[in-house]
Amino acid sequence: MEHEKRVDIVIAGGGLGSVAAALSAARMGRHAVIVEETGWLGGQLTTQGVPPDEHAWIEDTGCTASYRVLRNGIRDFYRRNYPLNEAVKAHPRFNPGMGNVSKLCHEPKVSLAVLNEMIAPYLGNKRIEVLLRHKVVAAETAGDKVSALTVRNLENGTEIILRGDYFIDGTELGDLLPLTGTEYVVGAESQDQTGELHALPGAPDPLDQQSFSWCFILDYDEGNDHTIEKPQAYDFWKNYQAEFWPDKMLSWNTSDPIDLHCVHRPIFTGPRDDRTGNDLWHFRRILYNQYYPKNFYPSDIVVVNWPQIDYWLGTLVDVPENTYHESLYQAKQLSLSLMYWMQTEAPRIDGGYGYRELRLRGDISGGSDGLAIAPYIREGRRIVSEFTVLEQHVGVEARKGLIGAENFADSIGVGSYRIDLHPSYKRNYVDITNWPYQIPLGALIPVRTENLLPACKNIGTTHITNGCYRLHPTEWNIGEAAGALAAYCLNHGMKPKEVRNDRKKLSDFQKFLAEKLGFQLSWPEDIRTTPRTKDDPLGI
Repeated sequence: MEHEKRVDIVIAGGGLGSVAAALSAARMGRHAVIVEETGWLGGQLTTQGVPPDEHAWIEDTGCTASYRVLRNGIRDFYRRNYPLNEAVKAHPRFNPGMGNVSKLCHEPKVSLAVLNEMIAPYLGNKRIEVLLRHKVVAAETAGDKVSALTVRNLENGTEIILRGDYFIDGTELGDLLPLTGTEYVVGAESQDQTGELHALPGAPDPLDQQSFSWCFILDYDEGNDHTIEKPQAYDFWKNYQAEFWPDKMLSWNTSDPIDLHCVHRPIFTGPRDDRTGNDLWHFRRILYNQYYPKNFYPSDIVVVNWPQIDYWLGTLVDVPENTYHESLYQAKQLSLSLMYWMQTEAPRIDGGYGYRELRLRGDISGGSDGLAIAPYIREGRRIVSEFTVLEQHVGVEARKGLIGAENFADSIGVGSYRIDLHPSYKRNYVDITNWPYQIPLGALIPVRTENLLPACKNIGTTHITNGCYRLHPTEWNIGEAAGALAAYCLNHGMKPKEVRNDRKKLSDFQKFLAEKLGFQLSWPEDIRTTPRTKDDPLGI
């Protein structure tokens, strides 16, 4: 039965930006409701199974205070609950998985537990409510404002109308933008549109979107056969090779993201329990078994988010429903096909074929089919905003000799990640060196809709700059700023555009973010002028 509920802020999607938005709003005395389709909060860190992609300085600087609480909470969770060796437990910056990709590689259920701990105080006083297994299906608007969202319970089909003063879009694809009629951009812009060095020559292409991936988790069960059932699309994926790709999809040969030459990188090049290695096993390892008493964990545990599972033959944004579902199905088939190939036909380090000891760990990833709960989305809809971040603002080459990224007077945070565009249906990687950057408030404010704010990669970037503004600490900062801005406007009787476009009001808001919420609005000069290159993020 349909009924109504009124709150201050309605947040669609339960990803990192959404959780951060709810936390900042709650801390400022406002009531927020999070609407999430799956059974977990946390988005790319949990349901998508992606360990945090972070910059080289993250242990000391370059994030908000609450993101620091999240990171510290993850390590503390391991200390409290896991039988870590004493030397590891005592190390303030141990890396739970010793994976190459992050200083904090860890299991998705651990970050889920910590996120739930962070919101727990506000569940009791009802400042935060969470509607899991719910989906936004419709919106009401009045003029340039959103007035309500209709939310459907995915378990029983009942609906509720959520009315609010502000609406925050933290969905992976920017779902609220078409529902509310908010202006947005999809895909790749042209050079004529943006003037960007690496934008498309000629016409823009809405279908030129980064590939998405359906990640999964595995371990190695010595002496046992865990071969999965042959996927329906296995024969297709076994033989598929894109024109721009150096080998068949199911291969140890992939493309280097920077110079695009062929790279041979198998799953193993040496012992599995080595501390480090340049093979795929060490790439996104999320549990390192040598940190524990002997035989407590017979194997490391590893996330598969590798080039072999990048799906680019279909998109999820603004396509017919049958195309959308076919893309999801084929992405799953690609991931399962890689798993089956690794178990049955992949060249082994010992000269044989197939590692039947590899085991899917759906119990860790949360997905009923052995994969992650949700696909890892790199690119969705982006708002048409008061200010758009271009490659000219952050790219080293595009800055034409200027040192450091553009200084934004309306900065509400900082971030750093190399511009890293994964392949699309028509091209290979686009990988661009850029400077550590600021997050401008203008990129969070739609040109027309007054009370809708983005909370993740749907801010006002381009296809190019999305490549560096889309990862974990930046998404958290964006979401936390969106929640703070909505609450600040409610508490002071303002509109977002007023806050940004009045120098005194902007200064007061930035001071509030820095002093009350622990935001970092600028980089130290020595970091600001250091280009973002491929870092070695390993901890101990």
